[in-house]
Amino acid sequence: MTDACAVVSCHVEQPLDDRAWHAFADLQARRPGGFEIAALIRPPDPASGESESLWLARARILAARGPFGLHTHWGGPKQARPTGDEPAALVREQVAWLDERGLEPWLFAGGGWYIDEGVAAALAELGLTDCTGTAFRPSYLEPGAARLALTRPSTLRVGTASLPELPATHSLGMAARAALWRLPAYVHVCFHDTDLLDAGRRRALEWALRLIGRRRRPERLDRIRAGAELDFSAAASAP
Repeated sequence: MTDACAVVSCHVEQPLDDRAWHAFADLQARRPGGFEIAALIRPPDPASGESESLWLARARILAARGPFGLHTHWGGPKQARPTGDEPAALVREQVAWLDERGLEPWLFAGGGWYIDEGVAAALAELGLTDCTGTAFRPSYLEPGAARLALTRPSTLRVGTASLPELPATHSLGMAARAALWRLPAYVHVCFHDTDLLDAGRRRALEWALRLIGRRRRPERLDRIRAGAELDFSAAASAP
């Protein structure tokens, strides 16, 4: 793992919403704190009438500016976590869909911070790096909801395969509170494009990134090397 560095990623969940799109595209282009913000983007949902052509145009802009990845929502725009069987099948389908359109994702984050061993195995087979793990438990998760609990880059053993894992350490609010205080050596700030629709949250994020960028070396998420190995089951947690 690269020591004393910071990375930033965004779950781009509403790329076809003009306000959310312009807010994130502007932020990514300006690179506050010197960060090349990774865009982990939700593919268009035909059942919801989302435009594939507009989505592709915007996704290609984001992919040209920084690290690029897939953010899977298993139930469409408003349902992040799976409601049925075989979540890995949709991940495979979406990665193939992106590849066919010349958009190769290097990174992945499950919607609602969801990942299971089947999804992890699919990601390892496809050569992606996972960013679904967190150092914190998202407050909205139901009791017993599965998640990955990790604080630093790791390599997850999934059967006979290995999956690089780059967990998020700070949400937007956590980053704003921690920017002036104690920071771990590895900082991964993760936010959502819809956070930027609120002017106060947008200002807080930019302020936090500028401060963190002075205290930790800004790095690209796709250049972080995974660390020590552990079994997937050892990181899977549902407290």
